[in-house]
This record gives sequence, C-alpha cells and structure tokens, in this order.
Amino acid sequence: QRPKQKTQNDADDQRRSPPNPHFHSPHYHSFLFSPHSYPHPHPIQLNNNSIMFRNQYDTDVTVWSPEGRLLQVEYAMESVKQGSACIALRSSTHSVIGALKRSVSELSSHQQKILEIDDHLGIGIAGLTADARTLAKWMRNECLNHKYVYGTAMPTGRLATDLADRHQRTTQTYVRRPYGVGLLLASFDKNGPHVYQTCPSGNVYECYATAIGARSQSGRTYLEKHHESFPGCEKDDLIMHALRALVGCVSGDAELTSENGSIGVVGKDEKFYLIEHAELQPYLDRLELEGGGNAGGDEEEEEEKEEDAMET
Repeated sequence: QRPKQKTQNDADDQRRSPPNPHFHSPHYHSFLFSPHSYPHPHPIQLNNNSIMFRNQYDTDVTVWSPEGRLLQVEYAMESVKQGSACIALRSSTHSVIGALKRSVSELSSHQQKILEIDDHLGIGIAGLTADARTLAKWMRNECLNHKYVYGTAMPTGRLATDLADRHQRTTQTYVRRPYGVGLLLASFDKNGPHVYQTCPSGNVYECYATAIGARSQSGRTYLEKHHESFPGCEKDDLIMHALRALVGCVSGDAELTSENGSIGVVGKDEKFYLIEHAELQPYLDRLELEGGGNAGGDEEEEEEKEEDAMET
C-alpha cells in the first residue's frame, strides 16, 4: 500500500508552534489584556480606578487625553520654561524688555534674546531659538505689508492676535508641531505702550509686566511687588526695575553682566533700540551700588534644568 503523501496543510501544521495549554484558562486572558502586563514609567490613575498610560495620548498633537488635555501642547510649553529668563514691563511713556543671554560653551558667543521687529516693536524670546527666528521673520513681513498698504505702523494688538492664531493653527493639525517658544512683545504705537505675552498653546495676554523662562518666578515676584509704581517711572528707572528683576533669574553663582544681559527700549518719539555690552555697564554699576536687589531672596528657587544648545 502506497504511503500517504504529505499535503501543504500538514507541512504548515508541523511548522506551527505547539498549542498553549493555558490558552483556554481565564487567567491567561486576564493577564494578556491587562495593562499591568506592559508596564510604563508614567501611568496615570483615573477616577474610575482604571489606568491610562501617557504614551497612548501624546503621540499626536490632535489626540485628546481622557483628562481633556493635549499633551503635545503641554510639552511645547515646557520648552519655554527651560529657556533662559526674559521679562517685560511698561510705564506710561516707555516699554522695556530685559533678557538673559545664554552661550552653549565658553568658546561660543551668546545667543541673541531680543529681536527688533519694527521701529515701534521688539520681542523677547524663551524657548527654541530656531522657532523664534521663523516667527520673527513672519512678524517683520506682516509689519512691512501693513506699512506698505496703509502707510502707518501696524497696531501691536492686531499683530499679537495674528501671532496667537498662528500658534493655535499648529495645535489642530497633525502634520505640524507646536512652536516651542514663548514671546514677549514690547511696543509703543498710537495707542500708547504695550506688553503682550504669547505661548505655544495660542493664548495671548496683555500685561503691565510679566516674565517667562527658567527661574522666572523670582523676577515675576519682584514685578508683582512694584508694578504699581511703573506707570510714573522715567526711562532709566524702568530699565533699573528690569535689571533688578533679572538679577533674581540668574542661576547658581553666576552674575548679571554686560555680556549675558540685554535690554530693549521703545517709547514715545523713540524707535526701538538695544542696550548691550558697554552701554549696559553704567546701569549695572548703579545696580551694584544699590546692593544687587535680588528679587528672589525669600522665594524658593526652581530646580535648574539642563541646558540645551537648541534652547535660549
């Protein structure tokens, strides 16, 4: 009698792994589909005693988490907190921006933190420098187009709103990521001095004074204590307030110097200009005679985070 030939199905059966003896056990299925079988370093406990994992909802900027949060947007806002500090304040006649510049090494120059947009407007940045350059280029084009069409400087409030809309559009499409930079706008237009703050989420705020970036809480505390006196300040007094606020934002044993400090000023009948290096030294000498004026003496300092070459 001729032996039975093996069919293709028989060969496939031999290549298959042996059946799992525990497959029909209910404990096997409960283990296989349990979230505890796949540990994650960042579990989140919900109110209904179930567990969700952050990596399920932070892979795309358009995905909502069950807590009603857009995690990718929150991560972009964290990059602003890691940038070096930047403050802005205004009086009845002037707007001032102060910033701490950061260098990636002793062999490199300090990165520019304050950028001129138009004769009546300048910005301070905290976060990714490359993103800030892209936004600054767009803002300059907007100001030029407005001046070409209408013959006047672009109102700061309109530009700030358009900038916030540009931030917000990146949070509603999966093909782009949010801008990882926060901006402070200081200007003087036909409506007077203005200070605006924007963030990667698309929010925009008009402020009397504000501070963003790493260790900015010390500077913010100083501004909150003295903001009532700002409207009556002269230009030099407003610059001194900006420097006193910046002193509390300097990390570790470092000091505020003419190399790592930068001030931008704009006012009535004054175009936007920068005060740096030798021009800044007289103000620092005056600050030293006053005793430094550390804004964060009684406040607990934030933990210093690692610096990154992309951040400023």
